[in-house]
Amino acid sequence: MKALLVEDDPDVASALTESLEQHGWDVEHASTGNTALQSRPTWDIVLLDLNLPDVDGLEVCQRLRSSHDVPVIAVTARSDQMDKILCLRLGADDYVVKPYQIQELLARMTAVIRRSVPQPTAAPSPTESIARGRIVIDQRSRRVSVEGRDIALTRKEFELLSLLAGAPGRVFTRDQLFAAVWSESWVGASRTLDTHIASLRRKLGIPHWIRTIRGVGFSFEPRNQ
Repeated sequence: MKALLVEDDPDVASALTESLEQHGWDVEHASTGNTALQSRPTWDIVLLDLNLPDVDGLEVCQRLRSSHDVPVIAVTARSDQMDKILCLRLGADDYVVKPYQIQELLARMTAVIRRSVPQPTAAPSPTESIARGRIVIDQRSRRVSVEGRDIALTRKEFELLSLLAGAPGRVFTRDQLFAAVWSESWVGASRTLDTHIASLRRKLGIPHWIRTIRGVGFSFEPRNQ
């Protein structure tokens, strides 16, 4: 079977390629995201590092998933829970944090290929609740309250708020938010995201907590006041 290894560190790539080949894998190596995206998809699985020199691995994952059905496993040093959630929502089939045991990776590769019939990828189970100052987000009941007062949100508004509040201070690009919440790539200009953000700010009554980063996206930045 054939694997595409997307890894910019030559030492890591060499060691992992050798280990995979010892277990019967044929490995193609790409050291950049663009090289991977331009490769002809003849692989059975993609092992994708997220820290690439040219294109963020999350974008590579999204673009691979939009054009191919090949399974993708993120193999990365990024251990942040929100990176994992976002990567899975963008289409990855599994997420392995470095360092890892080669036997674990091989087992995950086998499991992913076994269930590789195309289907929506579920995000990991959310934490029970997120508390950010005066806002409490109950993931199980999908309820949001501000100072004990329940706020009625639409499904998309709830998912947007959960994603942003789950990683306070982190800037999510517009494309990442579209892909994670609407589960698709949007082409051209759209006011959909801006409309949902504006509605969220109005309903929460704390507009400055959702910050606009002009030309990039949005972040959740709770303050005490």
